[in-house]
Amino acid sequence: MEERKALLSVKDLEVKFNVRGRKLTAIRGISLDILENESIAIVGESGSGKSVFTKTFAGMLDSNGFISQGSILFNDAELIDTVANMDAAAWRKVEAITKRLNEHAKLAGGAATYNELRALEEEKIARASLSAEEEHKIDEEIGSLVFLRTEAFNQKQTFDPRSEKDKIKEISQKIAAYDAKIKMMQQDKAATIAARKKAMAGDTQYLHQYETSKAELQRRYEEEIRQPVSAAMSDRMAVIAKEVYLSVARYSKVKREKCIRLLLEELKNALKRGEDLNDDAVVSDVFDKVTFRVQYLDETPDRLHGKCVLNLAKVKDNNDWTKIRGKKIATVFQDPMTSLNPIITIGKQITSIIIKHQKCTEVEARTRALELMYKVGIPNAEKRFDDYPFQYSGGMRQRIVIAIALSCQPKILICDEPTTALDVTIQAQILNLLKDLQREFNYTIVFITHDLGVVANIADRVAVMYAGQIVEVGKVEEVFFDPRHPYTWALLSSLPQLAQKNTKLYSITGTPPSLYNKIVGDPFAPRNPYCMKVDTLVDPPMFQVTETHFAKTWLLDPRAPKVEKPEIIHDIHQKLIDAFNI
Repeated sequence: MEERKALLSVKDLEVKFNVRGRKLTAIRGISLDILENESIAIVGESGSGKSVFTKTFAGMLDSNGFISQGSILFNDAELIDTVANMDAAAWRKVEAITKRLNEHAKLAGGAATYNELRALEEEKIARASLSAEEEHKIDEEIGSLVFLRTEAFNQKQTFDPRSEKDKIKEISQKIAAYDAKIKMMQQDKAATIAARKKAMAGDTQYLHQYETSKAELQRRYEEEIRQPVSAAMSDRMAVIAKEVYLSVARYSKVKREKCIRLLLEELKNALKRGEDLNDDAVVSDVFDKVTFRVQYLDETPDRLHGKCVLNLAKVKDNNDWTKIRGKKIATVFQDPMTSLNPIITIGKQITSIIIKHQKCTEVEARTRALELMYKVGIPNAEKRFDDYPFQYSGGMRQRIVIAIALSCQPKILICDEPTTALDVTIQAQILNLLKDLQREFNYTIVFITHDLGVVANIADRVAVMYAGQIVEVGKVEEVFFDPRHPYTWALLSSLPQLAQKNTKLYSITGTPPSLYNKIVGDPFAPRNPYCMKVDTLVDPPMFQVTETHFAKTWLLDPRAPKVEKPEIIHDIHQKLIDAFNI
């Protein structure tokens, strides 16, 4: 594959949802680079996490979803380059920030002692109550019981009180048992905490030792933070002060002041803990708690110039998302009728997006909209401009959705099963349209699909997802002709085009694992006919097959027995050429 720059770098991404009082982990530690001008397909069964994964790119997670860890770095040159216009008031603000940071920098001298103080206090809290680990374990168990109780109650509501009295009685007893167990666990927790508090109050020797140690540490800490700041540290604080201003200059005055206060507090806490603010990664993590960081590059009397570290996993401001969503990352959804407003004309829906993101007049927007309608293959665009969505066929509506998505010439076009609702002939036309427009507009396609035939026709690379993880990734010919993960073998074996006359169509046995629970070992192990003991114990790492091909299976470990892929896909090359015209 030709050398291309990573446009989107995903690392250790984890996404969770709050569902009925429990946390469901939909994405579990995904790392993937999406390259400029490539087409990458993401495939897998329903519920594998394909759509959730791509929704994180555009800040479109449902309200109960959140990114719990990981980063999504967007390397767009236009968004990265940042300039803050400076006047006398702005320079005074930078000077004030620098002064505050220099005051906070003194705290770094006492960081080791401060951490000792924290450890001492945390030890006392743990002795008088539950440790964080103990409390988490008990709360998890109670949460699981509450979930099971809710499921049982919901099931009870489905029974007919006239004909299913026995079932209602049985499940009512089960609910009562859950209630009793939950109450008992809560009482045990409270009793344990009370007993430990009592024991702590009576341990005078420990309390005396604690007060003596704390007083000595506090005396030492006060002495250490009175020491002057080094010249090197002062210079570093001056640079970070400019980065603070660069990072918030785009906001309104009120929000800017609020963000400056929050950033100064986070930087103060980092210095107090002794974090190394000479490390760019550490500084970026501190900034991410408030807003994404803009690294200082250079300055003139009337401007500051920097480069932002755009981590989409940490973007919190809706105004920031409006500069990314639609303008830089656009999405084409499965059903075009639900993507379009039925009471607004087609032309108005395209021009409104162009006017919003490109700041042009209505006349200019109309001209661009008509041009896009012609590009996506709408005949008589001028006459169809003022039609409503119901006056278009399904394929034509999907072309309009593509036109809207491309109206701001995004860097990434996410296609979430855009051909599923269309017939086969129209599917082929839409796929050809997407490829043709990609050559013209130079965007990256991220294609979500169940249809491996679509993958074969549109993708440069394929990422196979299972249970919230990427289990295999490689160039399309590598994944199709030389698959290495048993799940990929199963997906390919399920292709109807490979079935022989008078034979049973292959299907994958079992169901995917519950994502509510912690998964031990390989998540595919219970459904894997080639499962080894290690698969049930340890999650496999990502093994490298070639420079561009990786698979997450213990079968690639040098110590594993040699296993051949299933006979049905053993000589798949010619079958795929005949079936999909690869």
